[in-house]
Amino acid sequence: MEQRKRIAIYGGTFDPVHLGHIEIARRITRLFEIDEFLLVPARLAPHKVDRPVSSAFHRYAMLALATKDEPGTSVSTVELDSSGPQYTVDTLAYFRSCYQAPLDLFFVMGADSWSEITAWREWRRLVTLANLIVVTRPGFEIRTDHVDSETAADIVDLRGTENHDAGLFDNEHKIYLTDAVQLAVSATEIRQAAAADRGDLNSLVPPEVDNYIRKYRLYRNKA
Repeated sequence: MEQRKRIAIYGGTFDPVHLGHIEIARRITRLFEIDEFLLVPARLAPHKVDRPVSSAFHRYAMLALATKDEPGTSVSTVELDSSGPQYTVDTLAYFRSCYQAPLDLFFVMGADSWSEITAWREWRRLVTLANLIVVTRPGFEIRTDHVDSETAADIVDLRGTENHDAGLFDNEHKIYLTDAVQLAVSATEIRQAAAADRGDLNSLVPPEVDNYIRKYRLYRNKA
C-alpha cells in the first residue's frame, strides 16, 4: 500500500515572518508528522486591504532567509503568482490537484482566524478540503460555538497533551485545536520595533530577517 503523504499549508501575509511562525512550523511538523510544511505568503490578503503591505519581493525574501535551514519547510509562491486576491479555499484546491499520491492535507491557522472562519469564502467547502490545525495563543479564548453542529462534531481538542497523533490516521477531515506553541509574537509589534529602530528586534525575528529589515530600512514609515 502506498504511504500517504502529509502536507501542511500555513498561509498569511508574513509581514514580516517572525520567530512565532518558525516555531509553529517546527512544532507542527514534529507533532503531526508532517512530510512537507509550506509557508504560503498572500499576494493580497482579502481581509487586510485597508493596511499597506510590504512588497511581495521583500516578504518572500524574508521567508526564504528564515526557512533556509529548516528541514522539511519551504515557501510556496502560488498566491504571490496570482493576478488577484487568492482565497484559501482556492489554494487548498490547488494543492489537492498537485499531488497524485494519497494525501493528508493540513491547513494551519491561528485562533483569531478560526474565530472568523464563517466569514471566509466557501468556508464549509474549505473544511472538506483539508484538516485544520488551529494554533491557540496565550490569552486568547478559543471559540467553538460559531460553527454549525456538523462542523463542531469534527473538532478534536489536543490542548494540554503531547499525544497529537491520536486519531490522525482515520482519513477523515478534522479540526485540531493545539496549544503546542505558546510564543506570543505579533507582526504589528515587530513593525513598531523596526519603525523605532529598537534593539530588541533581534529577539522577535530570525537573525537573517533582522539584518534584512535593517538593511532595507523596512517599516520605518509605518507600523
